[in-house]
Amino acid sequence: MRGGIGRPLEVIVDEGGVERALRKLKRKMADEGLIRELKRRRYYEKPSERKKRNEREARRRTARQRSAARRDAGPGREGGGGVGGAGGGGGGGFGEHDEF
Repeated sequence: MRGGIGRPLEVIVDEGGVERALRKLKRKMADEGLIRELKRRRYYEKPSERKKRNEREARRRTARQRSAARRDAGPGREGGGGVGGAGGGGGGGFGEHDEF
């Protein structure tokens, strides 16, 4: 989460109506990670399960950062690229689920 504890999420209802304001609120909640946190806290999580989840999330974060770095490097990056490419080993990015 980006904000501090207890920071209110505010959505102003304007001419767009209540439905639009609700969509904005849901989007803000998702961006803050609030929905994921609520779902996670719905049930007790054993410390061993929490450790496994944290490790899984760390792997996912590093994979996303690596794929973003490769994407930002563009066609002139080291390694030549091409089909199969150099390094990487497995494609990376979305769609790869190493959760068991």
